[in-house]
Parts: sequence; structure tokens; C-alpha cells
Amino acid sequence: MKKKASPKKLSQSALVRQLKKIRILILDVDGVLTDGKIFWIQEQGWVRTFHVHDGYGIRLLAKSGIQIALFSGSQGLDIQERARILGIQHVYLGNENKIESLMALRSATKIQASEMAYVGDDLFDLPVLSEVGLAITVPQAVADVKKGVHYVTRANGGAGAVREVADLILHAQGHWKSIL
Repeated sequence: MKKKASPKKLSQSALVRQLKKIRILILDVDGVLTDGKIFWIQEQGWVRTFHVHDGYGIRLLAKSGIQIALFSGSQGLDIQERARILGIQHVYLGNENKIESLMALRSATKIQASEMAYVGDDLFDLPVLSEVGLAITVPQAVADVKKGVHYVTRANGGAGAVREVADLILHAQGHWKSIL
């Protein structure tokens, strides 16, 4: 993939125009779907907590025809179970080279990068953020990531950020009335 310039913050009207194009929402896990904390529980292993509002936002997107993908360097069973429960079909775990995951996803879905939104929060998310049509992060992301995105959510990762993005997409694409 050709290296693109870092995304710039979008005006409200430009953001809505881009949200209308989104066919797939790609999510980093740690720091986006979670607050970034990982707990060790004897006999169980590493455990993360997920916010119920984010899960419902994912279900609303899927119901409206927007696909969801997860990218994570981890292969946690808790991530796999969360993806299964939410019906997320595109799950790429165990690879910190997220561009490889993006290329595999594009091959599997035939969706153009311009029709993809990605929410990431750390340095290894930057290559994907620079490739997709809509680059998003959370307030607690590292500074270089916040500089390189179109939009920073108001809600923190693991505390409704994914739901915020889902609602933005659903409103922009005119799905909100049918949800209500």
C-alpha cells in the first residue's frame, strides 16, 4: 500500500459526508473496546472488561448492514468470546502488523479503504489509520495518534467510544429512525 499523508481533522459537514460512505467499522480492542486494562485471574488467564453500550452499538450497525471487524495483537479468549457473542465475522487477532490484517480484510470483503472507518489508539494503529477513509481515536490515545486522525471521540475507550462512533454512522446514513 502506498503511504498516504496523515489525516486532518474534518469539519462537521465533511465528517458527515465521510460517515455516509462507511461500509465497515474496524476496531482495535485494547484501549478502544476496552479501557486498556487487562486483569490476570488464576485458572482463567487474562481478562478485559467491555462496555454494554459499545456492544449494542455494534449490533445496531450490523442490523443496519454495516460490517464490523476487530484487529488486535492479542489472541485473548475473552476477545474471541466477545466477538462471537456480538456476531462479528471479521476477527484478526495475534498480529501487531495491522496493515497485514487490513490487506486480508480488504481481500475478504472487497470493500475499498475509502469506505472503511478504523478506531485505534496506539502507535501500531497509525499505518491503518493513514489508509482508511475515516480515521478515529479515543481521548486517551497517545499524542501522535490523536494528531493523525479525522475525529477524536468524546467518550473514552471502553466507556462508550464505539457506541458514539456507531451512532454517528447510523445518524449520517439515515438508519436512526428505523432503529427507534
